[in-house]
Amino acid sequence: MSTAAFEQIAAATKANAEALTQSGNAAIAGFQDLAKAYQALATKNAEKLTASIQALATVKSPEEFASLQQKLVKEAVDAAVADSTKIAELTTSVFNAAFEPVKKQVEAVQKSVKK
Repeated sequence: MSTAAFEQIAAATKANAEALTQSGNAAIAGFQDLAKAYQALATKNAEKLTASIQALATVKSPEEFASLQQKLVKEAVDAAVADSTKIAELTTSVFNAAFEPVKKQVEAVQKSVKK
């Protein structure tokens, strides 16, 4: 094997390792962001549940209870849809960021092979 071929293999190996390291670092950071988002969501939902129970406990009539309950359910559904969308977008962003370095390295290897 020639020195030039060996140097090419060594450079490719180093680039692959760097891409995997960058990918791993991005994945770790992204999963930390996801964990924080889930924690914030759980905290928000617990606070909202407590406030809802307190509000329902103060009603004076069955009609008022039903009306408040309907309002709270609508708010909860709207919040669940919004929260699910936010988490889905964050998850997609995390995976894209984690795989971007590997994707770029694969593309670079493909270009070098075509030469």
